[in-house]
Amino acid sequence: MKNNSLIKEKGFLRMRKGSSHVFNKWFILFLLVAIAAGCKKVIEETGLTSVCPVVVSTIAVDGATDVDLHSTLSATFSKVMDSTSINGTTFTVKQGSTLIPGLVAYSAMTATFAPANTLIANTVYTGTITRGAKDPAGNALINDYTWEFTTGNPDVTAPKVILTDPANAATAVLLNKKITATFSEVMDSLSATSSFTIVNTTLGGTAVSGTVTYSGSSVVFSPATYLLPGTTYTGIIATGAKDLSNNALANNYVWSFTTGAPDVKAPTVISTDPVNGATDVALPKVVSANFSEVMDSSTISSSTFTVKNGNASIAGVVTYAGTKATFTPANDLLNNTTYTATVTTGAKDEAGNSLAADYVWSFATPVTDIRTPTVTSTDPVNGAIAVALNKKVSANFSESMDASTLTTTTFTLKKGSTLISGTVNYSGTKATFTPANDLLNNTTYTATVTTGAKDVAGNPLAANYVWSFTTLAVIPDIPTLGSASLFGTFGGSAGITNQGLNTVINNGSIGTTGASTLITGFHDGTSGDKYTETPLNEGDVKGRIYTAAPAPGTATSFTIATKGLADATIAYLSISPGAKPGGIDPGAGELGGLTLAPGIYKSASGTFKITNGNLTLDAKGDPNAVWIFQTAAGLTVGVAGPSGARSVSLINGGLAKNVFWYVGSAAVINGAGGGIMTGNIIASAGVTFSTAGNAVQTVLNGRALSLNASVTMVNTTINVPN
Repeated sequence: MKNNSLIKEKGFLRMRKGSSHVFNKWFILFLLVAIAAGCKKVIEETGLTSVCPVVVSTIAVDGATDVDLHSTLSATFSKVMDSTSINGTTFTVKQGSTLIPGLVAYSAMTATFAPANTLIANTVYTGTITRGAKDPAGNALINDYTWEFTTGNPDVTAPKVILTDPANAATAVLLNKKITATFSEVMDSLSATSSFTIVNTTLGGTAVSGTVTYSGSSVVFSPATYLLPGTTYTGIIATGAKDLSNNALANNYVWSFTTGAPDVKAPTVISTDPVNGATDVALPKVVSANFSEVMDSSTISSSTFTVKNGNASIAGVVTYAGTKATFTPANDLLNNTTYTATVTTGAKDEAGNSLAADYVWSFATPVTDIRTPTVTSTDPVNGAIAVALNKKVSANFSESMDASTLTTTTFTLKKGSTLISGTVNYSGTKATFTPANDLLNNTTYTATVTTGAKDVAGNPLAANYVWSFTTLAVIPDIPTLGSASLFGTFGGSAGITNQGLNTVINNGSIGTTGASTLITGFHDGTSGDKYTETPLNEGDVKGRIYTAAPAPGTATSFTIATKGLADATIAYLSISPGAKPGGIDPGAGELGGLTLAPGIYKSASGTFKITNGNLTLDAKGDPNAVWIFQTAAGLTVGVAGPSGARSVSLINGGLAKNVFWYVGSAAVINGAGGGIMTGNIIASAGVTFSTAGNAVQTVLNGRALSLNASVTMVNTTINVPN
């Protein structure tokens, strides 16, 4: 009853049921002031919420017990946050009043706290996210968010070595072998590395020099030199090796292995590409050498594999895989030039045997460049949609071109058969056409690079290169919701159902033109009235609940609900294909994985899905950017399974209030739970969020307005935009 007590402090609780219309006036006044002020002090004082972010989940969860002593703690928000506001001041963990030192990080709407030290067993800790945590628009949490958890008993289990490589008693071990031991759990890296030694048993236990590293749950000993052939070695992990709870090995772990007979066979180069004496070698050539056996990859480098033009070394990158070394030149080779490639005796096999002598071969490039240039990429790409109206069109080539052959004659842009005026410039391997004027909305353009474009050797393209793209659809005006903007969700005349304990409507109301009994699982956050609420289904409406009678529904609330439904219907018709024609279907009904500019999008098949990935809406810096999505039938967001949630996100200044979904039948939002949906969903036949039994929170930054059927929510957060 927080809101009631605050309103009482302001002197408004004197207006009881007998003067509900007066109370409603005061409530609407405060709501309007709160909306105008955003996340300001007036909202704190009245208990109303706005577009402020909220913490939707934590690890460990509030009230958790037996929490692991090595846990990394986290808090997930309802929206993207300003990462600079998530720090050691705004995210703290305490034991009583004592601050716990740790490292705070932020990524993908989740803040993490990694304690600097192991937590203390059987101890209560308190995590806090303060109001200093803000979203990119500067909106802060309404209140500090705190939660508690209790750690479990101390870990007293001694770690074990569960695997070694080589295994105990292994024979014929390679001489360049790195020795590995894997533990039963994560270890303290310093104690693990300092406790690992290798001794030469054949030579009476002489210590082997080398370096020791630790990763995951394994420690690796890398000998400084190759092991000796036919020799027995012993690995020792001493009891100084401890896990993160300071438990040591119960006993030294000892095992032995024996290396193989000496390999004295020198490796050879058995083939090269190009072959020795080759001519007319292609200029973009990768040079390679194949060996007679597997080589030590660390000895195959730009020091042991070189390519030269006379005495000048050619820059390039050397790689090795299988039995093949490759040299990839940093730049194309030159015409009419002889090159010399060398693999030196520094190249060794795995037994440490070097080539008997440097291996040298030569090859020559063509006297004349006879390559045919090609267009390797374009911007926009062929078939691109929603291209910006101020777009510069470019083409990248496979090699350097003769700039004098790239002009408005050889690089053209057309609308149908009409030439677009502009200028062409060339730099590097890229030609750019800059239109003299902005392109037209919702128009297909065709770009062409003709065979008149030639490389520096005079070789032309083999054929004209042609590609097309379509500009942005007409950007619509922002639709008007009227009094429907008051609602976070509306269930026509059929009502609204909540099936969870964590459903909340922030900064908005809910309503139906049906009887109050059709609202189930909610309470009015202002009046405290409950609507068929049970211990298993508690939904918190921060605004009001508007229904017809019986009580707590009234004639006044029914009038407000009726007006809301009428305005929602008007808005629905205003964003329909009839009122807003010209919509395009960028993904054949599938919006997942796309990034879309503002505009009108209409499903050609009659349904839209967001299942192949998330949808990103790019406002391109325009705060008034509007998206309208039209589907004659259904809208489906997400797929089945624990990782099936999909989200709709906004970038570059986009606002949730300016995203509209016209749904001809029903919308189903993340039936598996989770995900963040964005925009105003106006559906003819209902909206469903998640499914019964899902605990993970589903978020809508927007509104869910159904004209003729019910809205169902399971552990759903709706953040109603201003």
